[in-house]
Amino acid sequence: MKTESVVTVVVAALMNFGIAVAKLVAGVLSGSAAMVSEAAHSAADTVNEGMLYAALRSSARPADAAHPFGYGNAAYLWAALAAALTFVAGGLFSITHGLHSIDSGGEADYLVSYIVLAVAFVMEGISFGRTVKQVRSESRRWRTRPVTLLRRTPDTSLKAVFLEDAAALIGLLVAALGLALTEVTGDPVFDGAASVVIGVLLVAVAVILGQANVSLLVGKAVPERLRDLIRAEMELAEDIDAVGDLLTLHLGPTSVLVAARVDFRDGATGAAVERTGREVEDRLRERFPSIQYVFLTPYGPPDGD
Repeated sequence: MKTESVVTVVVAALMNFGIAVAKLVAGVLSGSAAMVSEAAHSAADTVNEGMLYAALRSSARPADAAHPFGYGNAAYLWAALAAALTFVAGGLFSITHGLHSIDSGGEADYLVSYIVLAVAFVMEGISFGRTVKQVRSESRRWRTRPVTLLRRTPDTSLKAVFLEDAAALIGLLVAALGLALTEVTGDPVFDGAASVVIGVLLVAVAVILGQANVSLLVGKAVPERLRDLIRAEMELAEDIDAVGDLLTLHLGPTSVLVAARVDFRDGATGAAVERTGREVEDRLRERFPSIQYVFLTPYGPPDGD
């Protein structure tokens, strides 16, 4: 299990649990639709992070006879379920509650709401800072930009926590704006509208995460740039003339399979082919630690060439 991702998920879960309780109390006491929606938002995030923790635990199970490539894809199943929960429990509830609040109106106790929103923003900021730190660390390791890393990383738990924390901070600002406009104008429609905006934000996050996890769950290759680096590394071997078909597959957040058809140089002995195969496998694993399985199939040029 990737320790840094586990710590990030646990920190986010603890923060969101405390925030959810505070928002719920404030929402009930103040009568603010945006605060109740924010409570649902944080509650959904807390459950999601519990599911992401389960995903990391499940995917870390070692390979066995029934699952020779391990349980890495379990992470994507749990993460996809977490995205579905965000969509239903967070997004749709907030939208529905906000629309109902616009129709029915109501009074709000602004001071309680402002205090809770301020405290929640600080706590969410701490969690988000932890996530940003990991994203930057990972991007340096892979020598890419943080934005590119978030788009392409197979560690969907990291992507989920980053997007959820970012959405939480934006949602808090939206809730505060809705309350402020309601207080200034006396029109509760702004509070309800804020709840709807928060719901739409959660739906957008859920859709992005759902697509990412489903894509990996059904089988996704590594990015083209990484595939080119793998091919180049293999072709550096002395007894390899060329690498033909090169197939890659994410087996989990930290596991990649590589299969290739390799044209060994003419005259290479069986012993040389075996030695080169072992050397290529060792070099790939050393340079790209996520590569756990390497399968090489010798082939030659077509007859007559």
